[in-house]
Amino acid sequence: MFGIYLKRELGRRKKAALVIALGLALGIALVITVNSVSAGMTQAQDKVLQSLYGLGTDMTVTKARTAPTANSSGAPRFEFDAKGEDDDDTEQSSDRVSTQGGQVLKAALVTQVADQKGVAAAVGALTLNVTKVDGSFTQGKAQSSSGTSGNSGQGGGPGGGSGGGSTAAPQVQGGGASFDVNSYAVAGVDVTNQDLGPLASSKISSGVTFTSAQANAKVAVVSKSYAKENSYKVGSTLTISSTKYKIIGIATPDSSDSTTDVYLPLKQAQTLGDAASQVTTIYVKATDSQQIDTVKATIQKNISGTTVTTSADLAETVSGSLSTASNLATSVGKWLSIAVLIAAFLVAALLTSSAVSRRVREFGTLKALGWPSRRVTRQVVGESMVNGLLGGALGIGLGLAAAYTVTAISPKLTAELGSTGGGGGMGGGPGGGGPGQQSASNTMEIALSAPVSVTTIALAVGLAVAGGLIAGAMGGWRASRMRPADALRSVS
Repeated sequence: MFGIYLKRELGRRKKAALVIALGLALGIALVITVNSVSAGMTQAQDKVLQSLYGLGTDMTVTKARTAPTANSSGAPRFEFDAKGEDDDDTEQSSDRVSTQGGQVLKAALVTQVADQKGVAAAVGALTLNVTKVDGSFTQGKAQSSSGTSGNSGQGGGPGGGSGGGSTAAPQVQGGGASFDVNSYAVAGVDVTNQDLGPLASSKISSGVTFTSAQANAKVAVVSKSYAKENSYKVGSTLTISSTKYKIIGIATPDSSDSTTDVYLPLKQAQTLGDAASQVTTIYVKATDSQQIDTVKATIQKNISGTTVTTSADLAETVSGSLSTASNLATSVGKWLSIAVLIAAFLVAALLTSSAVSRRVREFGTLKALGWPSRRVTRQVVGESMVNGLLGGALGIGLGLAAAYTVTAISPKLTAELGSTGGGGGMGGGPGGGGPGQQSASNTMEIALSAPVSVTTIALAVGLAVAGGLIAGAMGGWRASRMRPADALRSVS
């Protein structure tokens, strides 16, 4: 009897049922969309941190930043060979290699960190900045002239001079120079433990990675983007400061763009950067991920002059459109979805109550025929549950469509990482760079997706049931208060 009556009443009131279901569907769809986008934001932030830290890294140890000295300008200085003035066009090239931020630690501290309580493994790495300048000098021809005023080089050439009185001074005519400056990041990798450190977040897509026997070999692994930009492939030769390295592998980041362009064995990087027995970053894996803060405090207490940065610390420095969108999704978006959902529940309850009020004759007659109040209430709740489930199905469909649209479009978000106070400018993560490169190397572009989990679907079903129960409770309460006399008055 319950099923037959339920089917007949829903068939008679299709429009009313559809309106109630659509109200619930919009609220549920918004909840699914916000939850899926928030999950995508979290994944994007994890990708940023993984690309900097490497898989399995819980924290990094770097040297505490020190104030610059009065004599340190921080500007790159390059040396070029002087050529004779008869050379009309001289090609020059120079590399400047510097450690990341100039902050280095003794390599012996890696063992000291590894011995701390709660540390499962520790690996040292050396990050270098290489600034390459290719220049073309066009020498003008010098001639002797006399005058009472100073002479200067024309055309911006390097040969300008000055003189006074009747002293003869050379004057360069037509001199000039053209420079091409390129910078890239080099990371020295401990080849005996590549599961932790700057290379851990990438996989070798072409060629091979380092072997333990190549601790001091002149070999290199380059990132996929850097190889493409410079037309490198496995077997090519990379020259840094007159030292040639054979490229043995191409590394592709697992999650996002790499902040390191070239990977070398640690000893080779130390030789290249004139940093023997030194590292810029110590990558640390804790024995228990729940005790990271405790391990951080232990290292800071027992090893002075260092800065310990956890992934939580690094996450706080993330800014840009990724951070803005994430904040909107977790704050405004969630509160908006809650408000819309509450409104949908209230509308469904009011519409159900209003529909019951228009059925005074029907329910009054049923009570006159002997239906108890609980049976009438059960009938109304049953109708509301069907409306709620229908709204849930529509809401899940709309939410999945919205999430699929976000994933298909994959809007690009940028993540900018500021300094956490360590020597590396990014908590010691690979990349970094000098003052001129800090901004560029700390900006990453992430494609946003909107994954929908089983938990989100289960939440949507629960909300649909809850909406049906709330609307049914309101309508059932209204129906239970009707009396047979109400039906007779509605007839008259």
